[in-house]
Amino acid sequence: MASNREYVHRRLHSLFGVIPVGLFLIVHLTVNYFATRGESSFNSAIGFMEGLPFLIILEIVLIFLPLLYHAIYGLYIAFTAAPNNGRLGYFRNWMFLLQRITGVITLIFVAWHVWETRIAYALGTALNFQMMANILSSPFMFWFYLIGVLSTIFHFSNGLWSFAVSWGITVSPRSQRISTYVTMVIFVLLAIIGIRDLLAFV
Repeated sequence: MASNREYVHRRLHSLFGVIPVGLFLIVHLTVNYFATRGESSFNSAIGFMEGLPFLIILEIVLIFLPLLYHAIYGLYIAFTAAPNNGRLGYFRNWMFLLQRITGVITLIFVAWHVWETRIAYALGTALNFQMMANILSSPFMFWFYLIGVLSTIFHFSNGLWSFAVSWGITVSPRSQRISTYVTMVIFVLLAIIGIRDLLAFV
């Protein structure tokens, strides 16, 4: 019974990591990419997002609750899993370890980012280009955001590989090998977008 419950939790954890949390990451990177076209372009994109009907309900149901579940159960997995990369050193075992490490980094980064932007916006601070420019004007915060963004993108991209395996999409060794290449390409492409997003504010 306990094993069945854990199986369900792991499947939900995997699902929420891709849908809707992963999709929100892509949307977030895309909206931030408007900053590469200038301050007014970014502010217009943010204004559009802020003008969505039932925004707070959408954020709670489609982002915060799935993210909270994924984060809490992810911490459980991270601190109870026993990686064997030290003994075997296989590529996939290292990816297993990095997935756990970037998961913790991502949680810290996302919690701070939400506090510094979304909560600040709810308390009356304008959410615009200047806000992000002020945050990233500090070299420490720029590197904190860079590490956080890259960790988040890696965690999502590598998590796609695990998602495909756990949901029976990639069963054979060949399909899993191809999936590794695909998810690595996704990581590189999203990382380029994420880095350009940050550089646009400085």
